[in-house]
Amino acid sequence: MHAKNPIWRQSPIVFIFIFMFVFLLHLPLLQLPYFWDEAGYYIPAARDIFLAGSLIPHTTVSNAHPPLVMLWLALWWKVVGYAPAVTRSAMVLLAAFALLGVFRLSERVANSRIAITATMCTALYPVFFAQSTLAQMDLASAGFTFWGIAAYIEDRPLGVAAWFALAGLAKETAILAPLALIVWEALGLVAGKSSIKTLWVEESYDGNLLVRGRQSLIPPFRRIAPLLISIVPLVAWYSYHFSRTGYVFGNPEFFRYNVSATLNPTRFLLALVLRAWQLCGYLHLWVLTLAALLAMWILPPERDFGIGRRRIAIQHQMVFYVVIATYLIAMSVIGGAVLARYMLPAIPLMIILCVSTLWRRVRYWPVMVAFVALAFVAAWFWNPPYGFAPEDNLAYRDYIILHEDAEQFLEARYPMARVLTAWPASDEITRAWLGYITRPLPVVRVEDFSLEQMLTAAQLHPAYDVALAFSTKYEPPAGIWNRWPGFAQTAETWKTRFFGYHRDLPPAAIARILGGRIAFSEQRHGQWIAVIEAQGIEEAEKSVPNVSLRDGR
Repeated sequence: MHAKNPIWRQSPIVFIFIFMFVFLLHLPLLQLPYFWDEAGYYIPAARDIFLAGSLIPHTTVSNAHPPLVMLWLALWWKVVGYAPAVTRSAMVLLAAFALLGVFRLSERVANSRIAITATMCTALYPVFFAQSTLAQMDLASAGFTFWGIAAYIEDRPLGVAAWFALAGLAKETAILAPLALIVWEALGLVAGKSSIKTLWVEESYDGNLLVRGRQSLIPPFRRIAPLLISIVPLVAWYSYHFSRTGYVFGNPEFFRYNVSATLNPTRFLLALVLRAWQLCGYLHLWVLTLAALLAMWILPPERDFGIGRRRIAIQHQMVFYVVIATYLIAMSVIGGAVLARYMLPAIPLMIILCVSTLWRRVRYWPVMVAFVALAFVAAWFWNPPYGFAPEDNLAYRDYIILHEDAEQFLEARYPMARVLTAWPASDEITRAWLGYITRPLPVVRVEDFSLEQMLTAAQLHPAYDVALAFSTKYEPPAGIWNRWPGFAQTAETWKTRFFGYHRDLPPAAIARILGGRIAFSEQRHGQWIAVIEAQGIEEAEKSVPNVSLRDGR
Protein backbone atom coordinates (compact mmCIF):
# COMPACT_ATOMS: atom_id res chain seq x y z
CA MET A 1 0.00 0.00 0.00
CA HIS A 2 1.41 3.35 -0.97
CA ALA A 3 1.55 6.48 1.12
CA LYS A 4 -1.08 9.08 0.35
CA ASN A 5 0.06 12.15 -1.54
CA PRO A 6 0.78 15.13 0.75
CA ILE A 7 -1.70 18.00 0.43
CA TRP A 8 0.75 20.28 -1.37
CA ARG A 9 0.83 17.87 -4.30
CA GLN A 10 -2.93 17.94 -4.86
CA SER A 11 -3.83 19.68 -8.12
CA PRO A 12 -5.89 22.65 -6.77
CA ILE A 13 -3.16 23.57 -4.28
CA VAL A 14 -0.44 23.26 -6.92
CA PHE A 15 -2.51 25.36 -9.35
CA ILE A 16 -2.93 28.16 -6.81
CA PHE A 17 0.81 28.28 -6.15
CA ILE A 18 1.59 28.27 -9.87
CA PHE A 19 -0.99 30.95 -10.67
CA MET A 20 0.26 33.30 -7.94
CA PHE A 21 3.85 32.79 -9.09
CA VAL A 22 3.05 33.53 -12.74
CA PHE A 23 0.67 36.39 -11.93
CA LEU A 24 3.22 38.18 -9.74
CA LEU A 25 5.95 37.71 -12.34
CA HIS A 26 3.76 39.37 -14.98
CA LEU A 27 2.09 42.01 -12.82
CA PRO A 28 4.05 44.94 -14.39
CA LEU A 29 2.95 43.78 -17.87
CA LEU A 30 -0.79 43.43 -17.39
CA GLN A 31 -1.71 46.99 -18.45
CA LEU A 32 0.20 46.94 -21.74
CA PRO A 33 -1.79 47.51 -24.95
CA TYR A 34 -1.99 44.75 -27.51
CA PHE A 35 1.03 43.60 -29.48
CA TRP A 36 1.44 42.61 -33.16
CA ASP A 37 -0.73 39.52 -33.91
CA GLU A 38 -2.84 40.28 -30.84
CA ALA A 39 -3.87 43.59 -32.37
CA GLY A 40 -4.00 42.23 -35.91
CA TYR A 41 -6.14 39.13 -35.41
CA TYR A 42 -6.80 37.60 -32.00
CA ILE A 43 -8.24 40.62 -30.19
CA PRO A 44 -10.46 41.68 -33.15
CA ALA A 45 -11.68 38.08 -33.49
CA ALA A 46 -12.44 37.84 -29.76
CA ARG A 47 -14.11 41.26 -29.86
CA ASP A 48 -16.41 40.08 -32.66
CA ILE A 49 -17.54 37.23 -30.40
CA PHE A 50 -17.87 39.63 -27.47
CA LEU A 51 -19.98 42.21 -29.34
CA ALA A 52 -21.84 40.18 -31.95
CA GLY A 53 -21.50 36.54 -30.90
CA SER A 54 -19.88 35.80 -34.24
CA LEU A 55 -17.43 32.86 -34.29
CA ILE A 56 -16.29 33.97 -37.75
CA PRO A 57 -14.49 37.32 -37.40
CA HIS A 58 -15.75 40.15 -39.59
CA THR A 59 -13.54 43.05 -38.45
CA THR A 60 -10.48 41.12 -39.64
CA VAL A 61 -9.92 38.50 -42.33
CA SER A 62 -10.69 35.01 -41.06
CA ASN A 63 -7.70 32.67 -40.79
CA ALA A 64 -9.94 29.72 -39.83
CA HIS A 65 -8.25 29.44 -36.44
CA PRO A 66 -10.48 27.54 -33.97
CA PRO A 67 -12.30 29.90 -31.60
CA LEU A 68 -11.66 28.42 -28.15
CA VAL A 69 -9.13 31.00 -26.90
CA MET A 70 -11.16 33.87 -28.35
CA LEU A 71 -14.27 32.51 -26.64
CA TRP A 72 -12.32 32.38 -23.38
CA LEU A 73 -11.36 36.05 -23.70
CA ALA A 74 -14.87 37.12 -24.70
CA LEU A 75 -16.25 35.33 -21.63
CA TRP A 76 -13.91 37.25 -19.33
CA TRP A 77 -14.78 40.54 -21.01
CA LYS A 78 -18.49 39.78 -20.48
CA VAL A 79 -17.95 39.01 -16.80
CA VAL A 80 -15.27 41.54 -15.82
CA GLY A 81 -15.09 44.13 -18.62
CA TYR A 82 -13.08 44.84 -21.74
CA ALA A 83 -9.53 45.93 -20.81
CA PRO A 84 -5.98 44.77 -21.53
CA ALA A 85 -5.49 43.85 -17.85
CA VAL A 86 -8.50 41.53 -18.01
CA THR A 87 -7.22 39.94 -21.22
CA ARG A 88 -3.73 39.37 -19.87
CA SER A 89 -5.00 38.04 -16.53
CA ALA A 90 -7.18 35.56 -18.42
CA MET A 91 -4.10 34.41 -20.34
CA VAL A 92 -2.16 34.05 -17.09
CA LEU A 93 -4.86 31.61 -15.93
CA LEU A 94 -4.30 29.55 -19.08
CA ALA A 95 -0.53 29.71 -18.56
CA ALA A 96 -0.92 28.46 -14.98
CA PHE A 97 -3.13 25.62 -16.17
CA ALA A 98 -0.54 24.70 -18.81
CA LEU A 99 2.17 24.66 -16.14
CA LEU A 100 -0.03 22.45 -13.97
CA GLY A 101 -0.14 20.09 -16.97
CA VAL A 102 3.68 20.14 -17.10
CA PHE A 103 3.77 19.38 -13.37
CA ARG A 104 1.31 16.49 -13.60
CA LEU A 105 2.98 14.99 -16.67
CA SER A 106 6.50 15.18 -15.27
CA GLU A 107 5.37 13.82 -11.88
CA ARG A 108 3.71 10.87 -13.58
CA VAL A 109 6.76 9.93 -15.65
CA ALA A 110 9.36 10.89 -13.01
CA ASN A 111 8.89 12.27 -9.47
CA SER A 112 7.91 15.41 -7.59
CA ARG A 113 11.43 16.87 -7.52
CA ILE A 114 11.64 16.73 -11.30
CA ALA A 115 8.04 17.95 -11.59
CA ILE A 116 8.68 21.07 -9.51
CA THR A 117 11.95 21.83 -11.27
CA ALA A 118 10.69 21.23 -14.82
CA THR A 119 7.60 23.36 -14.14
CA MET A 120 9.72 26.22 -12.82
CA CYS A 121 12.13 26.04 -15.78
CA THR A 122 9.22 26.02 -18.23
CA ALA A 123 7.63 29.05 -16.54
CA LEU A 124 10.92 30.97 -16.71
CA TYR A 125 11.88 29.98 -20.24
CA PRO A 126 11.66 33.27 -22.20
CA VAL A 127 9.25 32.11 -24.92
CA PHE A 128 6.81 30.59 -22.43
CA PHE A 129 7.24 33.58 -20.10
CA ALA A 130 6.46 36.11 -22.84
CA GLN A 131 3.50 34.11 -24.17
CA SER A 132 1.98 33.82 -20.69
CA THR A 133 0.22 37.18 -21.03
CA LEU A 134 -0.07 37.52 -24.80
CA ALA A 135 -3.52 36.84 -26.26
CA GLN A 136 -2.44 34.14 -28.70
CA MET A 137 -3.32 30.48 -29.10
CA ASP A 138 -0.07 28.54 -28.87
CA LEU A 139 0.35 28.47 -25.11
CA ALA A 140 -3.23 27.31 -24.46
CA SER A 141 -2.90 24.66 -27.15
CA ALA A 142 0.35 23.45 -25.59
CA GLY A 143 -1.21 23.30 -22.13
CA PHE A 144 -4.09 21.08 -23.24
CA THR A 145 -1.56 18.92 -25.11
CA PHE A 146 0.41 18.30 -21.89
CA TRP A 147 -2.79 17.22 -20.16
CA GLY A 148 -3.61 14.97 -23.12
CA ILE A 149 -0.21 13.28 -23.02
CA ALA A 150 -0.55 12.76 -19.26
CA ALA A 151 -3.98 11.14 -19.76
CA TYR A 152 -2.51 8.96 -22.53
CA ILE A 153 0.27 7.76 -20.23
CA GLU A 154 -2.23 7.14 -17.42
CA ASP A 155 -4.52 5.07 -19.70
CA ARG A 156 -7.53 7.39 -19.30
CA PRO A 157 -9.35 7.25 -22.66
CA LEU A 158 -11.95 9.90 -21.78
CA GLY A 159 -9.20 12.27 -20.66
CA VAL A 160 -7.25 11.61 -23.86
CA ALA A 161 -10.25 12.43 -26.05
CA ALA A 162 -11.25 15.52 -24.03
CA TRP A 163 -7.83 17.14 -23.58
CA PHE A 164 -6.63 16.61 -27.13
CA ALA A 165 -10.00 17.85 -28.44
CA LEU A 166 -9.60 21.05 -26.42
CA ALA A 167 -6.03 21.40 -27.71
CA GLY A 168 -7.26 21.16 -31.30
CA LEU A 169 -9.99 23.73 -30.64
CA ALA A 170 -7.35 26.05 -29.19
CA LYS A 171 -5.14 25.75 -32.28
CA GLU A 172 -5.41 23.51 -35.30
CA THR A 173 -1.78 22.35 -35.25
CA ALA A 174 -2.42 20.66 -31.89
CA ILE A 175 -3.75 17.64 -33.78
CA LEU A 176 -0.10 16.81 -34.48
CA ALA A 177 0.25 15.20 -31.04
CA PRO A 178 -2.71 12.79 -31.31
CA LEU A 179 -1.80 12.01 -34.93
CA ALA A 180 1.74 11.18 -33.84
CA LEU A 181 0.42 8.91 -31.07
CA ILE A 182 -1.98 7.21 -33.50
CA VAL A 183 0.97 6.31 -35.72
CA TRP A 184 2.91 5.16 -32.65
CA GLU A 185 0.02 2.95 -31.53
CA ALA A 186 -0.39 1.57 -35.06
CA LEU A 187 3.28 0.60 -35.11
CA GLY A 188 2.79 -1.15 -31.78
CA LEU A 189 -0.25 -2.95 -33.17
CA VAL A 190 1.71 -4.12 -36.22
CA ALA A 191 4.59 -5.25 -34.00
CA GLY A 192 2.19 -7.07 -31.70
CA LYS A 193 3.29 -5.12 -28.65
CA SER A 194 1.68 -2.63 -26.34
CA SER A 195 3.20 0.76 -27.05
CA ILE A 196 2.96 1.89 -23.45
CA LYS A 197 2.19 0.82 -19.95
CA THR A 198 1.34 3.07 -17.03
CA LEU A 199 4.42 3.31 -14.89
CA TRP A 200 5.62 6.18 -12.75
CA VAL A 201 7.92 6.81 -9.83
CA GLU A 202 6.92 8.38 -6.54
CA GLU A 203 8.73 9.32 -3.38
CA SER A 204 7.59 7.85 -0.10
CA TYR A 205 7.74 9.90 3.07
CA ASP A 206 11.06 8.30 4.07
CA GLY A 207 12.69 9.47 0.85
CA ASN A 208 12.76 6.07 -0.90
CA LEU A 209 11.53 5.72 -4.44
CA LEU A 210 8.41 3.69 -4.98
CA VAL A 211 7.70 2.23 -8.41
CA ARG A 212 4.04 1.71 -9.11
CA GLY A 213 2.09 1.00 -12.23
CA ARG A 214 0.39 -1.65 -14.27
CA GLN A 215 0.59 -3.13 -17.70
CA SER A 216 -1.90 -1.47 -20.00
CA LEU A 217 -5.03 -3.63 -20.23
CA ILE A 218 -6.51 -1.60 -23.08
CA PRO A 219 -5.82 -3.11 -26.54
CA PRO A 220 -3.98 -0.83 -28.97
CA PHE A 221 -7.03 -0.31 -31.20
CA ARG A 222 -9.00 0.92 -28.18
CA ARG A 223 -6.14 3.27 -27.32
CA ILE A 224 -6.32 4.64 -30.87
CA ALA A 225 -10.07 5.33 -30.67
CA PRO A 226 -9.94 8.28 -28.21
CA LEU A 227 -7.10 9.80 -30.21
CA LEU A 228 -9.25 9.66 -33.34
CA ILE A 229 -12.27 11.02 -31.47
CA SER A 230 -10.22 14.01 -30.28
CA ILE A 231 -9.86 15.17 -33.89
CA VAL A 232 -13.62 15.22 -34.58
CA PRO A 233 -14.34 18.65 -32.98
CA LEU A 234 -11.70 20.30 -35.14
CA VAL A 235 -13.16 18.68 -38.26
CA ALA A 236 -16.58 19.98 -37.18
CA TRP A 237 -15.14 23.49 -36.80
CA TYR A 238 -13.62 23.45 -40.28
CA SER A 239 -16.91 22.20 -41.71
CA TYR A 240 -18.72 25.08 -40.04
CA HIS A 241 -16.10 27.55 -41.25
CA PHE A 242 -16.44 26.27 -44.82
CA SER A 243 -20.21 26.54 -44.68
CA ARG A 244 -19.95 30.20 -43.62
CA THR A 245 -17.00 31.43 -45.70
CA GLY A 246 -16.44 29.00 -48.55
CA TYR A 247 -12.89 28.36 -47.30
CA VAL A 248 -11.73 25.42 -45.21
CA PHE A 249 -8.31 26.61 -44.05
CA GLY A 250 -8.81 30.34 -43.99
CA ASN A 251 -8.55 32.93 -46.73
CA PRO A 252 -6.43 31.98 -49.79
CA GLU A 253 -3.57 34.33 -48.92
CA PHE A 254 -3.29 32.86 -45.41
CA PHE A 255 -3.20 29.33 -46.84
CA ARG A 256 -0.64 30.31 -49.48
CA TYR A 257 1.67 31.96 -46.94
CA ASN A 258 1.51 29.14 -44.40
CA VAL A 259 1.24 26.03 -46.58
CA SER A 260 1.56 26.19 -50.35
CA ALA A 261 4.45 28.69 -50.35
CA THR A 262 6.44 26.63 -47.82
CA LEU A 263 6.55 23.36 -49.78
CA ASN A 264 10.13 23.64 -51.00
CA PRO A 265 12.91 21.12 -50.16
CA THR A 266 15.55 23.80 -49.53
CA ARG A 267 13.21 25.80 -47.34
CA PHE A 268 12.31 22.64 -45.42
CA LEU A 269 15.96 21.91 -44.63
CA LEU A 270 16.61 25.49 -43.54
CA ALA A 271 13.47 25.53 -41.41
CA LEU A 272 14.44 22.14 -39.93
CA VAL A 273 17.74 23.62 -38.73
CA LEU A 274 15.92 26.60 -37.21
CA ARG A 275 13.35 24.35 -35.51
CA ALA A 276 16.10 22.13 -34.08
CA TRP A 277 17.79 25.24 -32.70
CA GLN A 278 14.51 26.37 -31.14
CA LEU A 279 14.16 22.96 -29.48
CA CYS A 280 17.69 22.75 -28.13
CA GLY A 281 19.42 26.12 -28.02
CA TYR A 282 17.22 29.17 -28.58
CA LEU A 283 17.36 31.96 -25.97
CA HIS A 284 19.72 30.14 -23.57
CA LEU A 285 17.95 26.80 -23.84
CA TRP A 286 21.35 25.46 -24.87
CA VAL A 287 22.51 25.93 -21.25
CA LEU A 288 20.08 23.23 -20.14
CA THR A 289 20.44 20.86 -23.08
CA LEU A 290 24.25 21.06 -23.10
CA ALA A 291 24.40 20.41 -19.35
CA ALA A 292 22.13 17.37 -19.78
CA LEU A 293 24.18 16.01 -22.68
CA LEU A 294 27.45 16.39 -20.80
CA ALA A 295 25.97 14.76 -17.70
CA MET A 296 24.66 11.84 -19.74
CA TRP A 297 28.01 11.46 -21.48
CA ILE A 298 30.44 11.62 -18.58
CA LEU A 299 28.59 11.01 -15.30
CA PRO A 300 27.17 7.75 -13.94
CA PRO A 301 23.75 7.76 -12.23
CA GLU A 302 23.72 8.97 -8.64
CA ARG A 303 22.71 6.46 -5.95
CA ASP A 304 20.17 6.94 -3.15
CA PHE A 305 20.24 4.37 -0.36
CA GLY A 306 22.43 2.19 -2.54
CA ILE A 307 19.98 2.25 -5.44
CA GLY A 308 20.70 4.11 -8.66
CA ARG A 309 18.32 6.94 -9.47
CA ARG A 310 15.78 5.85 -12.02
CA ARG A 311 15.48 7.38 -15.45
CA ILE A 312 12.18 8.16 -17.12
CA ALA A 313 10.85 4.83 -18.40
CA ILE A 314 11.85 4.17 -22.01
CA GLN A 315 8.23 3.78 -23.14
CA HIS A 316 7.45 7.23 -21.73
CA GLN A 317 10.56 8.74 -23.24
CA MET A 318 9.48 7.34 -26.60
CA VAL A 319 6.11 9.09 -26.30
CA PHE A 320 7.97 12.36 -25.72
CA TYR A 321 10.32 11.74 -28.63
CA VAL A 322 7.47 10.87 -30.99
CA VAL A 323 5.64 14.12 -30.21
CA ILE A 324 8.85 16.19 -30.34
CA ALA A 325 9.92 14.69 -33.69
CA THR A 326 6.46 15.23 -35.17
CA TYR A 327 6.46 18.91 -34.25
CA LEU A 328 10.04 19.31 -35.45
CA ILE A 329 9.23 17.94 -38.89
CA ALA A 330 5.70 19.27 -39.34
CA MET A 331 6.55 22.80 -38.22
CA SER A 332 9.44 22.78 -40.70
CA VAL A 333 7.01 22.03 -43.52
CA ILE A 334 4.18 24.43 -42.68
CA GLY A 335 4.05 27.93 -41.21
CA GLY A 336 5.21 30.94 -43.16
CA ALA A 337 6.94 32.49 -40.15
CA VAL A 338 9.28 30.15 -38.26
CA LEU A 339 8.15 31.40 -34.85
CA ALA A 340 9.39 29.74 -31.67
CA ARG A 341 5.92 29.81 -30.06
CA TYR A 342 4.76 27.23 -32.60
CA MET A 343 7.06 24.74 -30.82
CA LEU A 344 5.63 25.31 -27.32
CA PRO A 345 3.96 21.87 -27.18
CA ALA A 346 7.40 20.26 -27.68
CA ILE A 347 9.87 22.48 -25.79
CA PRO A 348 8.61 21.65 -22.25
CA LEU A 349 8.90 17.94 -23.09
CA MET A 350 12.56 18.56 -23.86
CA ILE A 351 12.90 20.48 -20.59
CA ILE A 352 11.42 17.55 -18.62
CA LEU A 353 13.86 15.10 -20.22
CA CYS A 354 16.86 17.34 -19.55
CA VAL A 355 15.87 18.08 -15.94
CA SER A 356 15.41 14.35 -15.34
CA THR A 357 18.91 13.70 -16.68
CA LEU A 358 20.44 16.33 -14.37
CA TRP A 359 18.57 14.94 -11.35
CA ARG A 360 19.70 11.43 -12.18
CA ARG A 361 23.39 12.09 -12.83
CA VAL A 362 24.53 15.34 -11.20
CA ARG A 363 25.15 15.31 -7.44
CA TYR A 364 24.55 19.03 -6.99
CA TRP A 365 21.84 19.21 -9.61
CA PRO A 366 19.88 22.00 -7.85
CA VAL A 367 22.90 24.27 -8.35
CA MET A 368 22.94 23.47 -12.07
CA VAL A 369 19.20 24.06 -12.36
CA ALA A 370 19.54 27.40 -10.54
CA PHE A 371 22.17 28.42 -13.10
CA VAL A 372 19.80 27.41 -15.92
CA ALA A 373 16.99 29.44 -14.33
CA LEU A 374 19.24 32.51 -14.10
CA ALA A 375 20.19 32.08 -17.76
CA PHE A 376 16.52 31.96 -18.72
CA VAL A 377 15.71 35.09 -16.71
CA ALA A 378 18.69 36.90 -18.26
CA ALA A 379 17.25 36.08 -21.70
CA TRP A 380 14.07 37.97 -20.78
CA PHE A 381 16.03 41.22 -20.97
CA TRP A 382 19.06 40.43 -23.14
CA ASN A 383 18.49 40.24 -26.88
CA PRO A 384 20.58 37.54 -28.58
CA PRO A 385 23.20 38.24 -31.27
CA TYR A 386 20.91 36.79 -33.93
CA GLY A 387 17.52 37.73 -35.30
CA PHE A 388 14.53 36.71 -33.19
CA ALA A 389 10.87 37.57 -32.76
CA PRO A 390 10.26 40.34 -30.17
CA GLU A 391 7.36 38.29 -28.77
CA ASP A 392 9.88 35.73 -27.46
CA ASN A 393 11.11 37.88 -24.57
CA LEU A 394 10.51 41.34 -23.11
CA ALA A 395 11.42 42.95 -26.43
CA TYR A 396 7.66 42.95 -27.04
CA ARG A 397 7.34 45.38 -24.13
CA ASP A 398 9.92 47.65 -25.78
CA TYR A 399 7.88 47.55 -28.99
CA ILE A 400 4.66 48.49 -27.18
CA ILE A 401 6.28 51.37 -25.27
CA LEU A 402 7.81 52.74 -28.46
CA HIS A 403 4.48 52.65 -30.27
CA GLU A 404 2.61 54.14 -27.33
CA ASP A 405 5.02 57.08 -27.18
CA ALA A 406 5.07 57.75 -30.92
CA GLU A 407 1.34 57.35 -31.47
CA GLN A 408 0.44 59.55 -28.52
CA PHE A 409 2.81 62.19 -29.94
CA LEU A 410 1.20 61.72 -33.34
CA GLU A 411 -2.31 62.15 -31.96
CA ALA A 412 -1.37 65.23 -29.93
CA ARG A 413 0.75 66.97 -32.59
CA TYR A 414 -1.12 65.96 -35.77
CA PRO A 415 -4.74 65.22 -34.70
CA MET A 416 -6.12 65.59 -38.25
CA ALA A 417 -3.18 64.09 -40.16
CA ARG A 418 -3.30 61.35 -42.75
CA VAL A 419 -0.67 58.83 -41.70
CA LEU A 420 1.53 56.68 -43.93
CA THR A 421 2.43 53.52 -42.04
CA ALA A 422 2.52 49.72 -42.14
CA TRP A 423 0.72 46.95 -40.27
CA PRO A 424 0.30 46.53 -37.31
CA ALA A 425 0.66 50.27 -36.57
CA SER A 426 -2.04 50.85 -39.19
CA ASP A 427 -4.46 48.97 -36.91
CA GLU A 428 -3.13 50.61 -33.74
CA ILE A 429 -4.03 54.11 -34.96
CA THR A 430 -7.34 53.24 -36.62
CA ARG A 431 -8.74 51.13 -33.74
CA ALA A 432 -8.77 53.12 -30.53
CA TRP A 433 -9.96 50.05 -28.59
CA LEU A 434 -6.51 48.50 -29.00
CA GLY A 435 -5.27 50.91 -26.34
CA TYR A 436 -2.78 53.17 -28.15
CA ILE A 437 -4.81 56.28 -29.03
CA THR A 438 -8.13 57.84 -28.01
CA ARG A 439 -9.56 58.40 -31.50
CA PRO A 440 -8.72 56.94 -34.93
CA LEU A 441 -6.59 58.60 -37.56
CA PRO A 442 -6.85 58.05 -41.35
CA VAL A 443 -4.15 55.76 -42.73
CA VAL A 444 -2.34 55.23 -46.02
CA ARG A 445 -0.87 51.71 -45.85
CA VAL A 446 2.43 50.35 -47.10
CA GLU A 447 3.76 46.80 -46.70
CA ASP A 448 6.92 47.70 -44.79
CA PHE A 449 9.76 50.24 -44.72
CA SER A 450 12.08 48.66 -47.25
CA LEU A 451 13.68 50.72 -50.00
CA GLU A 452 11.20 49.50 -52.61
CA GLN A 453 8.17 50.36 -50.50
CA MET A 454 9.49 53.79 -49.58
CA LEU A 455 10.18 54.65 -53.20
CA THR A 456 6.59 53.71 -53.96
CA ALA A 457 5.37 55.76 -50.98
CA ALA A 458 7.22 58.80 -52.31
CA GLN A 459 4.88 58.75 -55.31
CA LEU A 460 1.77 58.80 -53.09
CA HIS A 461 2.26 62.32 -51.73
CA PRO A 462 0.12 64.40 -51.09
CA ALA A 463 -2.14 61.50 -50.03
CA TYR A 464 -0.54 61.60 -46.56
CA ASP A 465 0.76 64.27 -44.19
CA VAL A 466 3.09 62.32 -41.88
CA ALA A 467 4.73 58.92 -41.87
CA LEU A 468 4.89 56.63 -38.85
CA ALA A 469 7.92 54.41 -39.51
CA PHE A 470 9.16 51.67 -37.20
CA SER A 471 11.36 48.60 -37.11
CA THR A 472 9.23 45.67 -38.23
CA LYS A 473 11.75 43.16 -36.88
CA TYR A 474 14.67 42.99 -34.51
CA GLU A 475 18.02 43.33 -36.26
CA PRO A 476 21.14 42.20 -34.35
CA PRO A 477 24.11 44.59 -34.32
CA ALA A 478 25.73 44.60 -37.76
CA GLY A 479 29.21 44.02 -36.37
CA ILE A 480 28.33 40.54 -35.09
CA TRP A 481 28.61 38.95 -38.55
CA ASN A 482 31.33 41.17 -40.04
CA ARG A 483 33.87 38.37 -39.58
CA TRP A 484 31.89 36.17 -41.99
CA PRO A 485 30.52 38.54 -44.67
CA GLY A 486 29.99 35.71 -47.16
CA PHE A 487 27.88 33.74 -44.71
CA ALA A 488 25.89 36.83 -43.73
CA GLN A 489 25.12 37.63 -47.37
CA THR A 490 24.09 34.05 -48.13
CA ALA A 491 21.92 33.88 -45.02
CA GLU A 492 20.15 37.11 -45.98
CA THR A 493 19.52 35.76 -49.48
CA TRP A 494 17.95 32.59 -48.03
CA LYS A 495 15.85 34.56 -45.56
CA THR A 496 14.60 36.88 -48.30
CA ARG A 497 13.75 34.04 -50.67
CA PHE A 498 12.18 31.56 -48.26
CA PHE A 499 11.05 33.49 -45.17
CA GLY A 500 9.84 36.84 -46.48
CA TYR A 501 12.77 38.79 -45.02
CA HIS A 502 13.26 42.45 -45.85
CA ARG A 503 15.55 45.13 -44.48
CA ASP A 504 13.88 48.22 -43.03
CA LEU A 505 15.45 51.55 -43.91
CA PRO A 506 16.52 53.64 -40.92
CA PRO A 507 14.52 56.80 -40.11
CA ALA A 508 16.99 59.22 -41.68
CA ALA A 509 16.93 57.35 -45.00
CA ILE A 510 13.12 57.21 -44.98
CA ALA A 511 12.90 60.94 -44.26
CA ARG A 512 15.31 61.62 -47.10
CA ILE A 513 13.32 59.59 -49.62
CA LEU A 514 10.01 61.14 -48.53
CA GLY A 515 11.55 64.60 -48.54
CA GLY A 516 10.45 65.16 -44.96
CA ARG A 517 11.92 65.75 -41.53
CA ILE A 518 11.97 63.62 -38.40
CA ALA A 519 9.62 65.19 -35.85
CA PHE A 520 9.89 62.40 -33.29
CA SER A 521 12.15 59.37 -32.85
CA GLU A 522 12.91 56.88 -30.11
CA GLN A 523 14.96 53.70 -29.73
CA ARG A 524 14.92 50.82 -27.25
CA HIS A 525 17.31 47.88 -27.36
CA GLY A 526 17.58 47.53 -31.11
CA GLN A 527 14.05 48.65 -32.00
CA TRP A 528 13.07 52.13 -33.15
CA ILE A 529 10.13 54.26 -34.23
CA ALA A 530 9.89 57.69 -35.87
CA VAL A 531 7.27 60.22 -36.90
CA ILE A 532 8.30 61.91 -40.15
CA GLU A 533 6.61 65.10 -41.31
CA ALA A 534 6.31 65.07 -45.11
CA GLN A 535 7.80 68.11 -46.90
CA GLY A 536 9.08 68.95 -50.37
CA ILE A 537 8.32 65.54 -51.78
CA GLU A 538 8.97 66.74 -55.31
CA GLU A 539 12.71 66.78 -54.53
CA ALA A 540 12.75 63.20 -53.27
CA GLU A 541 13.62 61.50 -56.54
CA LYS A 542 16.82 63.55 -56.89
CA SER A 543 18.20 62.05 -53.69
CA VAL A 544 17.20 58.44 -54.31
CA PRO A 545 20.49 57.30 -55.95
CA ASN A 546 22.41 58.44 -52.87
CA VAL A 547 20.26 56.58 -50.34
CA SER A 548 22.12 53.87 -48.47
CA LEU A 549 20.67 51.19 -46.24
CA ARG A 550 23.08 52.37 -43.57
CA ASP A 551 22.12 56.05 -43.72
CA GLY A 552 21.20 57.31 -40.30
CA ARG A 553 22.69 54.38 -38.41
